[in-house]
Amino acid sequence: MIMNKEELLAKAKKPAEDAMRLHPFYKGKIEVNLKSCVRDIGDFAIWYTPGVAEPCKAIAANKADVYKYTNKGNFLAVVSDGTRVLGLGDIGAEASIPVMEGKALLFKYLGGVDAFPICVDTKDAEEFIKFVKLLQPCFGGINLEDIESPKCFYILDRLKKECHIPVWHDDQQGTATVTLAGLINALKIVNKKIRDSKIVMIGVGAANTCTIRLLITAGVDSKKVIMVDSKGTLHKGRTDLKEQHPVKWELAQITNGEELVGGAAEACKGADVLIALSKPGPDTVKKEWISSMAKDAIVFACANPIPEIWPWEAQEAGAKIVSTGRSDFPNQVNNSLGFPAIFRGVLDVQASTISDTMCIAAAEELAACAPDDGMNPEKILPTMDMWEVFPRVATATAMKAIEEGLAKIILSRDEIYKKAEETIKRAQDQTKAAMEQGFIPMPPAE
Repeated sequence: MIMNKEELLAKAKKPAEDAMRLHPFYKGKIEVNLKSCVRDIGDFAIWYTPGVAEPCKAIAANKADVYKYTNKGNFLAVVSDGTRVLGLGDIGAEASIPVMEGKALLFKYLGGVDAFPICVDTKDAEEFIKFVKLLQPCFGGINLEDIESPKCFYILDRLKKECHIPVWHDDQQGTATVTLAGLINALKIVNKKIRDSKIVMIGVGAANTCTIRLLITAGVDSKKVIMVDSKGTLHKGRTDLKEQHPVKWELAQITNGEELVGGAAEACKGADVLIALSKPGPDTVKKEWISSMAKDAIVFACANPIPEIWPWEAQEAGAKIVSTGRSDFPNQVNNSLGFPAIFRGVLDVQASTISDTMCIAAAEELAACAPDDGMNPEKILPTMDMWEVFPRVATATAMKAIEEGLAKIILSRDEIYKKAEETIKRAQDQTKAAMEQGFIPMPPAE
């Protein structure tokens, strides 16, 4: 059935309406459950005092044994200061909790990772860095989330250097990885090469800044990329960026080989690909910009909660392939397809960091998991209900970590896949069983 525009808009508003109805019903999306048995009160002497003193002494003698005697190897902290939440901006730590809880839900259900939302009441970068470093004894990894730019770049760089557990910023690395995966298949469909494609990137925040760096590593010609911020195209004449935005200034030196001066309208002319990660729309991206792009144009309008342009409007303007960050439209290009699996692989081999090449390996595997061999213009990526994708991406990530000498645990491909598959399936089966038995109640009727 083909929907008219009013029906499409009503469908787009439905998730927000349901969220306001169901969040107060459940009062949060995650809780802590037991993983060890409690046969009778005698078990308390094993799990707590006096028995617990023995594993404590073992860890004190050898810190690495913390992975043997505790759940550290599957604990992840999702840490945010609430300064750049979705497209809502600086709404504060408390208001960011629903997003971090949602992140933790996806980590558990799609990756089998025990993730905890930790929203901190500071906007100071040094305080934030110190806080995260102090969390390391209990967690196997850190997922940074929704931190304003340019502070997020400094925080990530510092923590990657100074932490002994992997630190990743999903708005940067996660977005970049899934965008690359979608682009691999989109270009394959329109029969264009990544090296030859002219790419326009609207928005020069954390997401697109990391995305362009990963795309260049994956083969994009930086001179064929034009980046556009709120003041126009980045180019070498934008000397205002030198002091105010050094990251943007660096990008201005390596992109926009033609030194095009103007705005998004001028940048889009003749472009093969438009990647928008900027201000939520609609109408942030204009239909006439898309109409001026090259034949078989690819448009990624991935702002949340509302894409920069509605997908049907982009198609009316001539786009061949359109993606958004939302699960209720075709071609979702969203971090959720990447981060649960990537961290599953990272934790299972105790990787010390998450490298760009690990992200590329994950992106290539994610692209390979798309239906119809990635050749369907409305299915350039798998969807989140294809659970078998996640152990595959976890395996690709872990294998690349081993290949690069970044893993503490060396396993075969089959061993990694089996471990990831079992962990993810266990998390999903637990959820289904809890729903069937009423421990997770069904939502009330509308």
